[in-house]
Amino acid sequence: MTDNQRHDRSRVARLVEILVKALAVGAGFGAATSLVNGISLGYADLESRTYTTSGWSVAEIVSLLLDSGWAWAGLAVAVGWLVTRGVESRRAALAQGAAAGALALLAATAAYSVVDTLRSGGDFPWYASEPLVWWIASVIFGAPLGAVGACVKRPGTIGLLARLTVPVGAALQMVVLPPGRNEVVETMGKTIVWVAAAVSIGFVAVHFLLVERRRHSLGMPSRSSGRA
Repeated sequence: MTDNQRHDRSRVARLVEILVKALAVGAGFGAATSLVNGISLGYADLESRTYTTSGWSVAEIVSLLLDSGWAWAGLAVAVGWLVTRGVESRRAALAQGAAAGALALLAATAAYSVVDTLRSGGDFPWYASEPLVWWIASVIFGAPLGAVGACVKRPGTIGLLARLTVPVGAALQMVVLPPGRNEVVETMGKTIVWVAAAVSIGFVAVHFLLVERRRHSLGMPSRSSGRA
């Protein structure tokens, strides 16, 4: 086998690995979100005035968290990071992360639609149950978010901003578009997300400062530049 053949086989294997990981994680997330939504509806007594105005359940809170925009964005970022952890070339990492992010959101949307169709006894084709906008959004937002995930491992300011993307975005969503069908659910959802976001931001910031301080104390040059 020639070197070119080995290289081609390696590239194909790498592409298959990215495809499998992105589709598996995305499909798992989408299916889990739909299932939790169904469970939360089973606990809901929407005919009760008291439950409607102040009732809640653990399943509903979990459903609220999983089916939020920041969680789906976090999926794309996480998959972008997952598939590029061992990639040295930054250009290759960005391209692979972007592709994986888009694929993950497409798979999540598809799995969500399939499980929703099965749960509701709806008619197939399952893809007709999702508006076209969600399929388009999966690509438009999934690609850049996946690229952000590929930057998580990078040192310096770029890596810091990439690691802060999800917690900051989650906190902002609680201000712009708070979740929940009543005040109790909304308050619980915002509190959980804000606390988790604050802890995450604090951890990321402290870790970044410690790494930078150690680097400066050792007289190490900035690692902002690297292999293309």
